[in-house]
Amino acid sequence: MDLYRGKVAANPDEAHILMRGLPDDRGMRDLEAAFEYLSSRPDVSAAKIGSVGWCMGGSWSIKLAVDQPKLAACVVNYGWLPSDPALVAKIKAPVQGNFGADDQGIPPKDVKAFEAAMKADGKVTDIKIYDGAGHAFQNPTNKQGYRPEAAADAGQRISSFFQKYLH
Repeated sequence: MDLYRGKVAANPDEAHILMRGLPDDRGMRDLEAAFEYLSSRPDVSAAKIGSVGWCMGGSWSIKLAVDQPKLAACVVNYGWLPSDPALVAKIKAPVQGNFGADDQGIPPKDVKAFEAAMKADGKVTDIKIYDGAGHAFQNPTNKQGYRPEAAADAGQRISSFFQKYLH
């Protein structure tokens, strides 16, 4: 899904400009349109559609889970998580999260609070916080922060999670 509608950033500064310029309502309409398109396809099981994202994409993945009750599974990799109990209550999909213990933007206390809220509301959640990992630890172009072992483990977890909920 191309939330930037063809625009491509050449560097992190341009990426931040694109990210800040994306209106929430337009982003959600685009994601919902993609969900509806997939649901309408004869080669797609409408009951087995999931979402996954990293960083900003992880935030959009969970936003879709809040907005779309038919979503079958959601994975968030070091993205924003809702703290408002009313938003958590709207989530129907099982949620997996992969986070770094050293992430300054998505601190473990926020991740643990989200996990506790999900469990308190009887939601299915599978959260892992990787010691020695920061933000973007799964990104091999993140020269200082890439953690290959954690990235491989997170990749396997994502695969297993989707295998469980989408097959």
